[in-house]
Amino acid sequence: MNRPSLIACHECDLLQRQVDLALGDTAVCARCAAPLYTHRRDTVDRTLALMLAAAVLFVIGNAFPVVSMELQGQRTDAMVWEGAWRLHQEGESLVGLLVFLTAFVFPLVQIVGSFAILIPLRLGRAPRYLVPAFRIVEQARPWSMVEVFMLGVLVSLVKLAHMATVIPGIGMWAFFALIITLAWASSTLDPHEIWNRLEPAEEHGAEVTA
Repeated sequence: MNRPSLIACHECDLLQRQVDLALGDTAVCARCAAPLYTHRRDTVDRTLALMLAAAVLFVIGNAFPVVSMELQGQRTDAMVWEGAWRLHQEGESLVGLLVFLTAFVFPLVQIVGSFAILIPLRLGRAPRYLVPAFRIVEQARPWSMVEVFMLGVLVSLVKLAHMATVIPGIGMWAFFALIITLAWASSTLDPHEIWNRLEPAEEHGAEVTA
């Protein structure tokens, strides 16, 4: 695992030399003991497999109702994009936009971007676009807030439970599974290893060995 020679601590900004680690080991800062990086096993293969599962769950979550409500014999199904659109229609355009971005756009960017990065690396290539693509994915990751959206849905359901019959839909269970899968994928991804493989692409778009 050939790493760049120096790394800056994200807590105290101390520059220090990187070292090769055994699988599962974590390097810590010499000054403040903050974790710097971890050598994770098969980071590309494991993360790619989890992102494939996340893509399936994302499609299911958006293709099926998140929740259904029955009131006076009438049943209403609610989906993610419908919720954002209804907020817009009720004059809460900013809130609707935030819901759409955090529950749909940013998770989609994270999943599609991960495929665009990990598949070429798995095939032993590192085209030039991977460097800006990885930066975009890393910047979009904190804005992917499916868990916050689902928490808001649960709070709303509790408030509506005394007014109507609330039935969790397939979409809700898919989104809960998506939250777990994305968190798992983040734990298997080794950004330092990815950057190490992308160095040739940043310089001249060379091929790399997976």
